[in-house]
Amino acid sequence: MVILRNDNFMKWIAAKIIFYHENTQLATDLISEIFYDLGLKGVQIEDPELAPEETWGEGACIGPLQHAVIGFFPDTPQTADKLNELEKKIRSLERTLGVHCNKEFRQMDEEDWAESWKAFFWPQRITSRITVKPTWRDYNAESDEIVLEIDPGMAFGTGTHPTTALCITLIERYLSAGATFLDIGTGSGILMIAAARLGADRLVGIDNDETALGIAEKNLLLNHISQPCFEVKAGNLADGIDGRFDLIAANILSEAILKLLGTIGRHMLPKSVLICSGIYKDNCGDVLKKMQQQGLRILEELHEDSWVAIACSNPNASAA
Repeated sequence: MVILRNDNFMKWIAAKIIFYHENTQLATDLISEIFYDLGLKGVQIEDPELAPEETWGEGACIGPLQHAVIGFFPDTPQTADKLNELEKKIRSLERTLGVHCNKEFRQMDEEDWAESWKAFFWPQRITSRITVKPTWRDYNAESDEIVLEIDPGMAFGTGTHPTTALCITLIERYLSAGATFLDIGTGSGILMIAAARLGADRLVGIDNDETALGIAEKNLLLNHISQPCFEVKAGNLADGIDGRFDLIAANILSEAILKLLGTIGRHMLPKSVLICSGIYKDNCGDVLKKMQQQGLRILEELHEDSWVAIACSNPNASAA
C-alpha cells in the first residue's frame, strides 16, 4: 500500500517504474498505458539506448542507466488511491507478461517538478521532414526541415510517443493546403501545430482538461501561428463543435474513439479524412468494426510497436 503524507510544500508525486524485460518497447507501452488509464496525458520515458545526436547541439547529457516510465501525479487526497491502483496493475503486468518491475515514489516540490522531467527529452525526427523539438533544447535544423517547437508542461507528452508520431505521419499524408482541421483531445496542441505548418488555414482543438487550453494556445503562439487562425475550447470529444472539417484527428484512448465514432460523421464531408490514433493493437479490431458499422471507409492503417493509427473517410456524408 502507498501512503502519502499531507504536506503543503509538496505539490507532486513522481511514480517511477523501473523495468526489465526482453521486449523493452512492449513493456514501455504497457506500463505507459497503465498511467494513461489512471488519467495522465503524458509520461516520461527513460531509455538508456537513446544516444545524443549531432543535431542536438551542445550540452547533451549522459542518458539514464535503466529503462523506466515515470508518471507525475498532483499531490491531492485522491492520489493515494491512484498509486495503490498503479501498484495493483503493475503486479498484474508482472504476472501476465513476466516483466520485473521496481517501483519508486517520490514527493517533489514545485520547483523540482518543473525541471526534473525535462532532463531526457530531446529533439526527435517524426517523419522524413518533421522534427519535434522541446523549447529548452538547441537543434541544428536542415534547410527543408519542419521543426515543431513544443513545451508540453507536466500534464502532457512531448509529442514523440508512437501514437503522436503515427498521427503526424497521417496528417502529413492527407492534409491539403487551405484545409480546415479539428483536433480532438488536443493536449499540448502538437497536432494543431503540425497541421498549421503543413498548410491548414483554420484550426480547432478541444480537450476535456482545461489545463490543455492554455498550454496548447501557448505552443501555437510559440510556433508563430496567429490567433485568428485557431481556437481551443473545453469539451468532451466533439461536444459543442460546430461545422464540418476537411481533416479530423483524434489521438485518444481506444474507448474514447469508440464513443466518438458514433457521432463524428456529422462533422465530416464526403472528402473528409478522420485519423484515429492512440489505439492499442489488441483493441484495433473493435475500432475497425465500429468504423465499418458507421459506414466509414478505411483508407490506411499504420502500426508502430504496439500502437495503431487508422485513416478513414465518410463517403455517405452529405456535400451540403
